[in-house]
Amino acid sequence: MPHIAVIGAGITGVTTAYALLERGYAVTVIDRQRYAGMETSFANGGQLSASNAEVWNHWSTLLKGIKWMMRRDAPLLMNPAPTWHKYAWLAEFVSNILNYRSNTVETTRLAIAAREHLFGIAARENIDFDHVRRGILHIYWDKPSFQHALTVNTMLVEGGLDRHPVSAAEVKSIEPALHGDFYGGFYTPSDSTGDIHKFTFGLAKACERRGARFIFDADVERVERKGRFRIDYRSGTLGEGEPHAGTVETDGVVICAGSASRRFAAMLGDRVNVYPVKGYSITVHLDEERSRQAAPWVSLLDDRAKIVTSRLGTGRFRVAGTAEFNGMNRDIRHDRVKPLVDWTRMLFPDVDTNRVVPWAGLRPMMPNMMPRVGKGRQPGVFYNTGHGHLGWTLSAATAQMVAECIAGEFGVDAAIAA
Repeated sequence: MPHIAVIGAGITGVTTAYALLERGYAVTVIDRQRYAGMETSFANGGQLSASNAEVWNHWSTLLKGIKWMMRRDAPLLMNPAPTWHKYAWLAEFVSNILNYRSNTVETTRLAIAAREHLFGIAARENIDFDHVRRGILHIYWDKPSFQHALTVNTMLVEGGLDRHPVSAAEVKSIEPALHGDFYGGFYTPSDSTGDIHKFTFGLAKACERRGARFIFDADVERVERKGRFRIDYRSGTLGEGEPHAGTVETDGVVICAGSASRRFAAMLGDRVNVYPVKGYSITVHLDEERSRQAAPWVSLLDDRAKIVTSRLGTGRFRVAGTAEFNGMNRDIRHDRVKPLVDWTRMLFPDVDTNRVVPWAGLRPMMPNMMPRVGKGRQPGVFYNTGHGHLGWTLSAATAQMVAECIAGEFGVDAAIAA
C-alpha cells in the first residue's frame, strides 16, 4: 500500500487526505499547529461562492491598488517596501491579465464541481459546519460598478453558474435586514456558506477514523528524496526539555501548506510562486435576541467595500474582507479591523457589536489566481495549494484532482487492492 504524506492540515490538506484514504492509500498529515484548520482555514468569510470566481488579474485592480496605497483603511493595501518576491509576483500578476476571462470561466466551473464533493463528504461523515443554503447576494451602490458586474456575469454564466441581476427593491426583499440605498445586485441561489474551521476539524477526525495518522505541533525542517521521501520535523516540547525531532518516510508527498508551500517546493526543486495576501475577519457574537433578528441570513458581498458576510448558526455573524500585501505578517491591526466593524454598524444598525472577535489570515495566492494542482518535477511530488481567497470554495474539487494525479502515478488499483 503506497504511503503518502500531506504537509498541511488546513482545508486543502485535510480534503486531500480524505480523497487519498478513499482510494486506499496510507496517509500521514503533518502540520505545525496543534489542531487541524488553525491558520487560514480558521475564520475566513465562510462563503462557498462560485459567484466570487472572478480572478483579480484586471487593470482595474491595479488602478485601485495605486489609488488606495496611502489609505490605511483601504480594501486593498500594499506595503510599498521593496522585496524581490513581492515585485516579481506582481509582475507575473500583470502578465496574467491576458488570461482574465479564461481563468474566471475555469474557476467558476471548478467551484461548481467542488460543491457536490463537499456536500457529499459532509453527509457521509455527518459533519455539522453551520451550513446555510440561502444563496449569495452581491450588492452594488452605483451604476458603473453594476455595469461591470454585468460583464463579469457573462463569464460566470458561461462557466455554468445560475446568477442573475436583481433590482434595488429585490435586493431588499431577498435580505430584508439590509440598510442602504443600493443601485442593484446579483443573486446566486445555489451558493452557500459554512464554518470552514468546523468542517476542517470534523473532517480531520473522520480521516483519523479511516486510518490517517496526524502529526501536530510539527515544524517541517527538511523534505528530501533518497529512494523514498524523508521528512524531518521538530515537534512540540517534552516538559521543559528540547523539542522532539522526528522523521517520516513515505512513497510520495503532497504540499498543501498554504503560504509556506513556496519554501517546501524549493526544497523539492520546484518553483511555486505563492504570495501571502492577508485578509481580516470579525466574528460578531449575537448574544441578544435583537441582534439575532437584525443580522442577515443571506450571505452578502459588498463590491464597493470588498466585504463578504456569512451567518454561522443563530449566534454568530462573520464579516470579512480586505487584501493586504505585507509578506508573512500575521499582525491584527486595529485600522484594518475597524472598517469591518463600521460597515456592520452602517448596514445593520441594530446588531450589537460589543462582542467582536478579530482575526487575520494569509491567503496563499498564485499570480494567475489559479490553484497549483498536480505533479512536481520529481516523481512522487505533488501540489494542491495556492487557492487564494477561494480555498474553502475549491478545495473539495482540487483534492479529487490531485488524488487522481497520484493514482495515475502510483496506480489506483494497486492501492485499493493492497
